[in-house]
Amino acid sequence: MAHCDYRIKFLLLASIVFLPACGSQVPFSPDTLRISIGAEPDTLNPLTSSDAYSGRVLDYVNDTMIERNRDTLEYEPKLADRWEVSADHLTYIFHLKKEVRWHDGQPFTADDVVYSFQKIQDPTVEAPFLRVYYADIDRVEKIDQWTVKFVYKRPYFLGLSVCGTLPLLPKHLFNDGTDFNSHPLGRKPVGVGPYRFVEWKTNKKIVLERFDDYWGSKPAIRRIEFKIITDDAIAFQVLKKGELDFAVIRPIQWIKQTDSEKFNSLFSKHKYLLPGFNYIGWNHTSPIFSDKKVRQAMTYLVNREKLLEKINFGLGRVVEAPFFVEGAQYNHHLPSRSYNPDEARRLLSTAGWTDSDGDGILDKEGKKFEFVFLYPSGSKFSERMAPILKEDLKKVGIEMAIERMEWAAFLSRIEKKEFDATSLGWSTGFEDDPYQVWHSSQADETRGSNFISFKNAEADQLIEEARTEFDEKRRNSLYHRFQEILYDEQPYTFLFANYSLVVTSRRFQNVVVHKTGMNTLEWEL
Repeated sequence: MAHCDYRIKFLLLASIVFLPACGSQVPFSPDTLRISIGAEPDTLNPLTSSDAYSGRVLDYVNDTMIERNRDTLEYEPKLADRWEVSADHLTYIFHLKKEVRWHDGQPFTADDVVYSFQKIQDPTVEAPFLRVYYADIDRVEKIDQWTVKFVYKRPYFLGLSVCGTLPLLPKHLFNDGTDFNSHPLGRKPVGVGPYRFVEWKTNKKIVLERFDDYWGSKPAIRRIEFKIITDDAIAFQVLKKGELDFAVIRPIQWIKQTDSEKFNSLFSKHKYLLPGFNYIGWNHTSPIFSDKKVRQAMTYLVNREKLLEKINFGLGRVVEAPFFVEGAQYNHHLPSRSYNPDEARRLLSTAGWTDSDGDGILDKEGKKFEFVFLYPSGSKFSERMAPILKEDLKKVGIEMAIERMEWAAFLSRIEKKEFDATSLGWSTGFEDDPYQVWHSSQADETRGSNFISFKNAEADQLIEEARTEFDEKRRNSLYHRFQEILYDEQPYTFLFANYSLVVTSRRFQNVVVHKTGMNTLEWEL
């Protein structure tokens, strides 16, 4: 699949399932790639979308001015032929290709770049998760039709990435007086990428077709169908019937359901680690979880090693922090908070939680230690984890109720902070800026990504200082201290960095795993 920069973190289900397919019992065009997605995207507006599902689709519909080499991670030209960066890291000039056309045939110009930036900066646009990355840009100027300049107020170590991968909009279509957040193009996107949008049938499928006037190399795959299948067990059955071609499957399917000779004659299996992690988030506005000693205790009560083995068959790595576990930003000196009920009891007692009335449930000032664990219906991981966690917590006198909701309703509750605890995941970057998720300002933003309301003055200072530090070693030192604060505060119980478990149909050739993952644009039939 096409790869975006991922400087913007995408909200993920704790287990995301994209599924492939085998032998062919259902008629289909052989130059069609069929993929399943586990939930309906919220929108296909590249500025207001925030979930991984919309990101998967939009990767094919749109391009950016620059992109990372999939193996070296160095930036290379895309919609821009070349760029210039000033010595003080405050000015970035991009020279655009002149032959690029939007899918409606209109030329892509500097006006579109300027307009896209202006809409991100517009406070009425529901894009707070994007806005934080562009907050330090003073202005974006059109030099001429094919040249655009970004001017920063202060240096930003991800400046080239942020400017060069700005999500792009066709000004001539959006600038029509229609409310931006509910604009019809959110359902019918028009981009400059290798595939154009064809249709979106609610709760059924999203279809793309190769854009024949694409400026770059034409992919061999003519048509892409994203099938919306919310139950991954059903999706796996659809896969085996031969109605899907590409999948990220669940660990149990990887270990126990894909090792037959027949399956492996039809599919290739690939395993690799990408930046990202899943977690349990404790809502700091909850009276129970506002105390860091309680949050520390909760981490000691989550048997992560057992969960990784029991649910994920060991296919992942336990993590203690939000950075890529195989990268230099990650603090490898943090000791693991392994399962330790005795230490949890001690911390809870210190925080005032004891069983004062002998009923087996901890209480404090007349209030029982009871909370609700909320999770989205598409997350099989959370579905399996919740009863295990409930049983382990009950042993120390904590009552956990379990509530399951459909994705859209769940997301609304999360954004309104109407929950006690939840489990989700973040897709992050090879080099990451934690501002979007962890800075205190994002706890107060409407639709802000800091939805657990973590606030820490020193963490804010470290995040802000790191954004202007271009020496990688010094910047990582700041991030290592930041992770020490997270380790102490335990706003999340960090769970695992999960392996991508990918299955691809053997009818496709040139299927390669890069450092950034897989790229269907280079596949051959």
